Amino acid sequence: MIRFSDVHKSYRVDGRDIPALQPFDLAIESGEVFGIIGHSGAGKSTLIRLINLLERPSGGRIAIDGVEMTTLDEPALRVQRRRIGMIFQHFNLLASQTVADNVAFPLRLAGERDAGTIRARVDELLARVGLAAHADKYPSQLSGGQKQRVGIARALANRPSILLCDEATSALDPQTTASVLDLLAEINRELKLTIVLITHEMDVVRRVCDRVAVLDAGIIVESGAVADVFLHPQHPTTRRFVNEALPEEAATEQAPFARVPGRILRLSFRGEATWTPTLSRVMRETGVDFNILAGRIDRIKALPYGQLTLAMEGAGVDRALAALRAAGIEIEEIAA
Repeated sequence: MIRFSDVHKSYRVDGRDIPALQPFDLAIESGEVFGIIGHSGAGKSTLIRLINLLERPSGGRIAIDGVEMTTLDEPALRVQRRRIGMIFQHFNLLASQTVADNVAFPLRLAGERDAGTIRARVDELLARVGLAAHADKYPSQLSGGQKQRVGIARALANRPSILLCDEATSALDPQTTASVLDLLAEINRELKLTIVLITHEMDVVRRVCDRVAVLDAGIIVESGAVADVFLHPQHPTTRRFVNEALPEEAATEQAPFARVPGRILRLSFRGEATWTPTLSRVMRETGVDFNILAGRIDRIKALPYGQLTLAMEGAGVDRALAALRAAGIEIEEIAA
């Protein structure tokens, strides 16, 4: 659906080119929720705004569903932009317009003049985001979560095939964030929209994304399926994001394992293996003693997963590890 080929972006400041994004290639598949995570200044807002050419690249090619965006003239670009909805961090609602008028605004911009058609579409969208009773209110009368739901309805007005979310939950409290993420997941599932979501929170990525790219100083340092990146982060920046989402895991990594007898290992379980008593069975069969040092069970989007940090002792440890791997359990040795 979205393909970046050798794309880079620099800004001209005081006669010098300041790079915001180093050359990169990236493909985002149709119908997936793709996360882009990075700290402030990493280049993630620049990257997402390249998709609809709110920012133009300094070089490279950007294609949307096979259409080369950078070669389009302004009328053709306006047509393509109607296929791309955008949700903003601070809502960007028109304060002097009602909720219904805010949602109708993109329809009028696109040339729709029939009041009945506009009203029917607005009613449909407000029902979808749970705001049917708030059509005649003004933004000042809404909570932050309600304002963002208006922003989502407005972004869907012209039936886009791509939805861009620019830090869409960072201005919201945790409970409201969860409800907005649930709404985005529902929209992705029911409307088959491709969603590109930027954030500085790994927990947001874990809840809703299928794949993720990690940005650091304008460079994509790691990318892949969220389960792979979250459970086995390779780059230091990615590990920091995971540790921010899982402070108990960060504390475990700093624990004084030198005082713990045996081999220290981290076991990762995915899917049905999370609920299967494989560990206890293998330990009985191999006669290995083990001590659970840390652990958690949670979900990555709809995928259940578990991680355990163990100390293992006994002559059968190697046999136990081989049996666990054969059962599909991923194992990392983190200390000897």
